[in-house]
Amino acid sequence: TMQSSGHRFRDVDHHPLLAENDSYDSSSSEADMAERVWFIRDGCGMVCAIMTWLLVVYADFVVTFVMLLPSKDFWYSVINGVLFNCLAVLALSSHLRTMLTDPGAVPKGNATKEYMDNLQLKPGEVIYKCPKCCSIKPERAHHCSICKRCIRKMDHHCPWVNNCVGEKNQRFFVLFTMYIALISAHALILCGFQFFSCVRGQWTECSDFSPPVTVILMIFLCLEGFLFLTFTAVMFGTQIHSICNDETEIERLKSEKPTWERRLRWEGMKSVFGGQPSLLWINPFAGFPIRRLLLRGKKGGSEFSI
Repeated sequence: TMQSSGHRFRDVDHHPLLAENDSYDSSSSEADMAERVWFIRDGCGMVCAIMTWLLVVYADFVVTFVMLLPSKDFWYSVINGVLFNCLAVLALSSHLRTMLTDPGAVPKGNATKEYMDNLQLKPGEVIYKCPKCCSIKPERAHHCSICKRCIRKMDHHCPWVNNCVGEKNQRFFVLFTMYIALISAHALILCGFQFFSCVRGQWTECSDFSPPVTVILMIFLCLEGFLFLTFTAVMFGTQIHSICNDETEIERLKSEKPTWERRLRWEGMKSVFGGQPSLLWINPFAGFPIRRLLLRGKKGGSEFSI
């Protein structure tokens, strides 16, 4: 323990006294960070993120070119093609926003005398510092060893989105799991209809590809769809349960006793998705700062924040 401005300063990893909305005002302030594109340069995460996109593109290829375009039922192809591709765009958009949104990172190195003086804490009051990134930790923040930052309301680090899931991007992660689960279920249903159609027609004219190639492509899609559906449906349910109970996965695993006033049910959902229930809840484009990006582009491009 060391003394600083009458406040006790401790290196710990949890149970901070600072409020979630406390900010750090310096040359590397959060306002400056918001002007940069958030991206984690983690090799494993980038590979997983690219694999996610490739698997979605593969599913779209099989659904479109193996199952729908060769179909003789025009409206069956159009309706399912539009639906599947719209869900795929929403899923990939949610993935991008999860990956490129600051999850709620606490500024590095804000454990300074000036910052503590600005907090106006009472003499002798304990404040907590992360020894790994030298930041004063807000309540419910945890340090991520991959992002190398403390993240507000950190739920977990997900390599598939190459980012932490935290206070500011949890909504996009929930949408990502929901849309991936939906396109996986849709692909499995289409595969079932296609197998039935091909078997009934003795594999003649059911696809523009040869029967062996068609079977291999569809079997791989079925395996991919089943695995993705299982994983994302469980993750979606877990996320909704955590939001309704106002508890992150880390807090649940560590069995941390809440020192905050829990938001329950709809209050928790509204705090994550914003406002009253509406279609904006399921829209990954809602709140996209397109005007700020255009202005930043005119000023000479964007920077990356890690």
